[in-house]
Amino acid sequence: MDKKYDVVVWGASGFTGRLVCEYLFKNYTLKGRDLNWAIGGRNFNKLERIRTDFLNDSIPIIIADSDDIDSLNELTKSTKVVCTTVGPYAKYGSKLVQACIENKSHYCDLAGEVQWIHKMIQENHESAKTNKVKIVNSCGFDSIPSDMGVYFIHKELKNKKQSIKSIDMRVAGVKGGISGGTYASLNNVIKESYEDKEIFKILSNPYSLNPYGYQDGKDRQDLRKVIYDKVSKKWIGPFIMASINTKIVRRSNAISGFNYGKDFRYSEATTAGKGIKGKIKGYINAFPLIFVAAKPKSILKMVANKILPKPGHGPSKNNRENGYYNLKFYIKTNDNKEMIARVIGDMDPGYGSTSKMLAESAVCLAKDDLKESYGILTPSTAMGELLLNRLQENAGLSFKFE
Repeated sequence: MDKKYDVVVWGASGFTGRLVCEYLFKNYTLKGRDLNWAIGGRNFNKLERIRTDFLNDSIPIIIADSDDIDSLNELTKSTKVVCTTVGPYAKYGSKLVQACIENKSHYCDLAGEVQWIHKMIQENHESAKTNKVKIVNSCGFDSIPSDMGVYFIHKELKNKKQSIKSIDMRVAGVKGGISGGTYASLNNVIKESYEDKEIFKILSNPYSLNPYGYQDGKDRQDLRKVIYDKVSKKWIGPFIMASINTKIVRRSNAISGFNYGKDFRYSEATTAGKGIKGKIKGYINAFPLIFVAAKPKSILKMVANKILPKPGHGPSKNNRENGYYNLKFYIKTNDNKEMIARVIGDMDPGYGSTSKMLAESAVCLAKDDLKESYGILTPSTAMGELLLNRLQENAGLSFKFE
């Protein structure tokens, strides 16, 4: 089926959507690189303002509505890839996924909503495979650095005839907070988990995004307290993105035919430091999570809603460019060798780096000669080596062993 566009950025008038558009315009349109793309949303005036302020008239505008399946069908008939920043995805993503599958358009998003991804797998994985469509969730800070980091480690060790027993990822450094959209999505996840016990079970199961028959293993629930870590030999605390990242990594392993091994173990946490100062810092770092995880309509949640970022708003360009993240992967091989790899991002995780990762994922899906894997996929299982190359060459990520 011939498509008019390579990529449509859906939700282009939002803060992160605008950053994706700026990136594509600067790095593809202005450089004359082969990419035919458009911006989409439901409000023409807002999209026109984005086009006037940050792009130019060569970028077409497409109008559709997340609740209107007919308009979504027209959208997805026109493009090879839909790149969407419109969340929470549990509210605004389901019909778009269905339209993409129906009209054979690939899809990438920033979803960190485990319960929604689980639902999409149950409802759409087989039909996406049948129609040869790649639906790729979690293409931002959650979960590309984790998923592609483990993919990179496996690839490098396989070349040396070694295999992985376990990987423990520790956030060694970060400058920049979570995005307003991420917080809104987390809020929706927490709300749904209080309303539905089945959703709580899905969130609690470390293997809930694996195919049926493979939803158990040796990994425990993600860390929820401050402890001394024998792996990094430092105090560590909970990492807010672990609940999605760890499950995406495990799904990658499962749907790749257990490339990392059926007994592969994976964890994530945030490093605080050594000694009593490290322990105190661990509790200080963990304190805001009490507000994030608070019960809906509680006083704590009301406070969190006032002080945490709102969807559609974000940091200045200077703050984005001065941000970074440094992730350390502590590796143990099956012959008990230990080594460390790092993934480093050159901008703040929630906005600057995330927008570049999502943009390159969309271009990769549209332009690269990818292997024939289809369904509800992860970044590594959908795009693999070709995405890894793009992230390093274009998106400011580095993957390396110490």
